[in-house]
Amino acid sequence: MSSPLTEFAQPVHELHVAVRELAGAAAALELPGLAGREWYELLTNKLVPQLSEEAFLIVAVVGGTNIGKTVVFNHIAGSRASSTSPLASGTKHPTCLIPEGFDESHDLKALFPGFVIRPSVQPGDALQESGTHWLFWRTESTLPDNLVVLDTPDIDSEARINWERADQIRQSADVLVAILTQQKYNDAAVKEFFRRAADEDKTVLIVFNQTQLPEDEAYWPLWIGTFCEETGVHPEHVYLAPYDRRAAEENRLEFYEREWPPSESMNSVSSSATDEGHDLLTDLSELRFAEIKLRTLEGSLAQLLGDRVGLPSYLLEIEQRTQEFQRAAELLSAHQLAEIDKWPEVPSRLLVREIREWWAGQREGWTASIHGVYNTIGRGLTWPVRAIHERIQGEVISPIEVYRRQEWEAILDVVEKVYAKLTWMSELGNPLLRPRLESLLGGTSRAELLRTLEEAHHKVDLELELKQLVSDELENFRSDSPQYYEFIRRIDGIAAAARPATSVVLFVTGFGPLGDAVAPVLAETAVQSLVHIAGDVAGGTVAAAAGETAISGTAATGAGYLEAKFRKLNVAFTARRAAWVAGLLKDHLLGSLPEELQHAAGIADGAETQRVRELMDQINGRLVASPDRQAVSTHVGSPEES
Repeated sequence: MSSPLTEFAQPVHELHVAVRELAGAAAALELPGLAGREWYELLTNKLVPQLSEEAFLIVAVVGGTNIGKTVVFNHIAGSRASSTSPLASGTKHPTCLIPEGFDESHDLKALFPGFVIRPSVQPGDALQESGTHWLFWRTESTLPDNLVVLDTPDIDSEARINWERADQIRQSADVLVAILTQQKYNDAAVKEFFRRAADEDKTVLIVFNQTQLPEDEAYWPLWIGTFCEETGVHPEHVYLAPYDRRAAEENRLEFYEREWPPSESMNSVSSSATDEGHDLLTDLSELRFAEIKLRTLEGSLAQLLGDRVGLPSYLLEIEQRTQEFQRAAELLSAHQLAEIDKWPEVPSRLLVREIREWWAGQREGWTASIHGVYNTIGRGLTWPVRAIHERIQGEVISPIEVYRRQEWEAILDVVEKVYAKLTWMSELGNPLLRPRLESLLGGTSRAELLRTLEEAHHKVDLELELKQLVSDELENFRSDSPQYYEFIRRIDGIAAAARPATSVVLFVTGFGPLGDAVAPVLAETAVQSLVHIAGDVAGGTVAAAAGETAISGTAATGAGYLEAKFRKLNVAFTARRAAWVAGLLKDHLLGSLPEELQHAAGIADGAETQRVRELMDQINGRLVASPDRQAVSTHVGSPEES
């Protein structure tokens, strides 16, 4: 018979995939992984493998050290299925009994995903030491075809690996046969194990072992009462097993059922002599399998979706952590990396020359020929003057090389200011930003960075960059304004006008539109008008803004308008050069830090997170609407037949 919860199989499988994809995306947040999270272990070990299966029960015999778990397991099996040991923590690995043919219709690896599945060769297999999580299995002809029974390692062992194995079995199990003794019923580790079982709404049968009867008849209700009160367990059945070592070894121990909770009319002391021992396998076989399976699966779903320790708590962790990364990214982008008040100006005569050459390239026919002749004559007439000047003054450094040297001095200033600002940021105490900046500052020496910048700077063809800029800007000017001819005619006078200093600001782009990142930077600098932004300005990179404190009081029309156009060429070239420097600093100093911070800051709103939330809502909606939910809570554990 299929479980009524099989409708949850598909969304739960999809959720399992989505959670792992989210964990992969959230790796940048440096949170603890999924392994060891109770809700994830239930999802992996219980819900995914069992939601679509038929209504069989997995019964696990569990308990503390040296209290007879394996003895009870062998009694259920009706044979010496697993070896006992007088030494503490004897059972190292779970042993699983399955009905004949079960392995042909069910995948044991899927049912117990945390284990390496191995056929049991001899009863002592489970006693061997190994770091591998083995699960030994064998068929048992006496088992009903829908019952699987396991012996487990100690839940309070000094060997932590035993706890892990027992926990995984608990998560997979539907029914726990809890073995308690007078020495172990109040043990802290034992109680913690069963608190988790109660949270998962596991069906529990208690076997209080090694009792002295009839002497302990007056005390066992107190012991079990304390255990149930402190764990939240509500046992389906309670059995007392007398202390009889020989009977235990010979597989003939008696199990006496007791009413729970005890009725007021129950005799305070009764004799086991009048009791009839119960066969645990028979009692397990008579459990209402479908209802218990439904109950435990539903309990696991409730744990998975629980706000306190379920998947929502993991999403809350992600949200809180992304906020920390967002604060770090905002801190990095809120402060300018460097401001240079006076970036060197490209020599006016170079700019004028490029403008004239561009203009010459636009002429056609006889006008181009006439101007070409006059230009050649002009250069010939001025050649003797230039030659005499060079003999008197010595070899003259070209204007573009003068600009290159001035620009290198500005770059040195930029590097100094960037290092100072990053050092200051690293000392602000932001727990995410500080170690990353310290790593950056320690990983690339200033001298090494300067060598890289100097080599790259030496290779730049500044004249070609200027030519390309003039061509691009004047093409736009020609298409947008009829005054471009007047601009060319009066270029010498325009170039001679007073030029205010150009300021450059380097900053890391932050969140939102580009203007959101630029505005706070410009508000604190002398860059009054943003003329040009160059470079890749996607979030999480280094950008450059260049502007000027003033252009002209009459910049709207006439001479002021043409002057502004000339200034725009100059400032655009400055911005392009500053963006080039910003790009090198990004590549060779900051690296991927801005992108990493911004990526991490967006994970909580990312597609992976949204997918997990959608599937959670879908599963929760079906769970609330399930017609079987009320039936389960009403009938499981009641005396009526289902």
